[in-house]
Amino acid sequence: MAGKNAVSGYLFIAPFVIGFIAFMAYPLYQAVRMSFSHVNLDLENHSFTWEWRGLENYHRAFLVDPDFAYYMLEEIVTMAMIVLPVLVFSLFVAVLLNRKFFGRGFVRAIFFLPVILASGVLVGIETNNSLLEMVSQQIQDQNAMRAGVTGVIESMMENLVGGAGIGEFFEYVLEVINQIYTIAMASGIQILIFLAGLQTINPSIFEAASIEGATAWENFWKITFPMISPMILVVVVYSIIDFMVRTDGEIMEMVAVAMRLNEFGFSSAMALSFFAIIAAILGVLGFIISRLVYYYD
Repeated sequence: MAGKNAVSGYLFIAPFVIGFIAFMAYPLYQAVRMSFSHVNLDLENHSFTWEWRGLENYHRAFLVDPDFAYYMLEEIVTMAMIVLPVLVFSLFVAVLLNRKFFGRGFVRAIFFLPVILASGVLVGIETNNSLLEMVSQQIQDQNAMRAGVTGVIESMMENLVGGAGIGEFFEYVLEVINQIYTIAMASGIQILIFLAGLQTINPSIFEAASIEGATAWENFWKITFPMISPMILVVVVYSIIDFMVRTDGEIMEMVAVAMRLNEFGFSSAMALSFFAIIAAILGVLGFIISRLVYYYD
C-alpha cells in the first residue's frame, strides 16, 4: 500500500517535474549566469554577448542601489504583518464554513470569488477604473486625516490613556483592520486548504469528546487544531510565496524596470537575491512549524 501511494504521488508531481525540466531549468541557469555578467545586446543580429563581472551586480544591488535593500526589508516586514492575519482569518472562516447551515455552498463560493476575480478581471478594474481610483484616493485622504473608523478608535484610546500612546500591539491590530480588504482578497485558497483539512477529521472523534463532556472550545484546541496543523504549514508557505511574488510588489517592479532598461545582469541579480531570501525565510519557518505539526494515521 505504501508503495502504491508513493507511485501515485510521483505520478501527480510528474507534470510539474517534466514542465520544470523542459521549460524552466535552462532559463533558470541563464538567469544565474546573467546575474554574474553584463549582457550586451546586438539588436541588428538579434543576439547577445556575455561579459563576466563576478559579484558586481550583487554589490550594486545591496551596497550601491539606495532602494533595493530598503524595499527588501519593507517587503519582509509587510509580509510578516499580512501572513499572520491571513492565517487566522482563513482558519476562522473555514471553521464557520465547515458547519452545516442553509446556503453553505453559496457562501463558500462568495469567499472563493475574490480568487477568481483577482486572476485578471478585478485587477484590471482596480487599475484602469478612474472611479475606483478616486474612491481609493478619498479613503487614503480620510485615513491621513484620521477620519476613518480606526482613526477615531485610536484617538479615543489615546485620550483614555492620557495621550501616552496605545502601544505597539494595538497599533498592529488597527493596522490589520485597515488591511482587511487585502486580507480577505488573499485568503481564498487558504480557506479551501483549511476546509479540506477540516473535512478529513472523523466526526466520531467529536461525538466521543462530547460524550466525555468536552466543550466546543476544548474540541477546537484539543482535536481540530492539532489535526489540521499540517495544513497550517501549507498555508504559511503558500501565503508567503503568494504575497512576495505579487506583480505589484516594489522588488518585482524594480526587476521589471531594470529589464526594460536592458540591464539583464542587474535585474537577474535582484531577482535571484529576492528568491534566495524568500527561500531562507521559508526554510526557517518550515523547520520551526514542522516541529510543531501533529501527524496522525
